Amino acid sequence: MKLKFFSINALEPEADQEAVDTFCASHRLIAIDKRFVEQPAYCYWSICITYLDVSSSPKKLAETINKREQIDYRDRLNEADFAVFTKLRDLRKSLAETEGVPVYSIFTNAQLAEMVTERVKTQTALAALSGVGIAKLERYGKPFLNLLNDNLLQLNAPQVDEASSNSLG
Repeated sequence: MKLKFFSINALEPEADQEAVDTFCASHRLIAIDKRFVEQPAYCYWSICITYLDVSSSPKKLAETINKREQIDYRDRLNEADFAVFTKLRDLRKSLAETEGVPVYSIFTNAQLAEMVTERVKTQTALAALSGVGIAKLERYGKPFLNLLNDNLLQLNAPQVDEASSNSLG
């Protein structure tokens, strides 16, 4: 963390305020402390800004501010996997509404996607996912595993196209 100090003329703050605004817009702020200082010849605001020390790179600053990258799983998963992922999200939403909890407290989108891509079929495999502990496993494991097993069987079934089935018969 670093500190930056500003003095803003109390009678004509516009010129000094621009410098503060520019600084605040380009840094990750932690705290701002301000004090009014009254001197016989000059009154001003003393401002101390505590901020994170981030490299001067705007990309690095954006990465620090937006640590949670938004992921579009429609792009990351194939069509069949995304269909199962969507069913898992629907189940999660239903359970969250019933229990009055946020959906992410049940499983995150990343965990749901990993369930599909890793073809999770057992409690052991579900427990091996990052962030899935005994409490989640006991509370939510069974409905999610049931849905996964029902849907992953369809994904793993051999696909026979019409052309090859016609030539066989």
